[in-house]
Amino acid sequence: MAIHKSTIKRARQSEKRKQRNKSALSTMKTMVKKVYTSMEGKEPQEITESLRAATSYIDKIADKGIIHKNKAGRIVSRLAARANSTGGRQ
Repeated sequence: MAIHKSTIKRARQSEKRKQRNKSALSTMKTMVKKVYTSMEGKEPQEITESLRAATSYIDKIADKGIIHKNKAGRIVSRLAARANSTGGRQ
């Protein structure tokens, strides 16, 4: 790595962003898993609440550019379709 101040600052910024993005992706995956586990319980209220929370979070991180908007739409669409087929309604 070069010894320029700007390069050192860029490396620091990059590391911060990497950690923030990693945390957001981990949270997203956990929320998606919660939706799937709530579907196993077949409790419509729980499915609806977890789906709503996951959808909201996925849309937020897509707006921030952490994941692509099409990927976010695909994940939300698949979650909603699976939730509707198991008995949870939006």
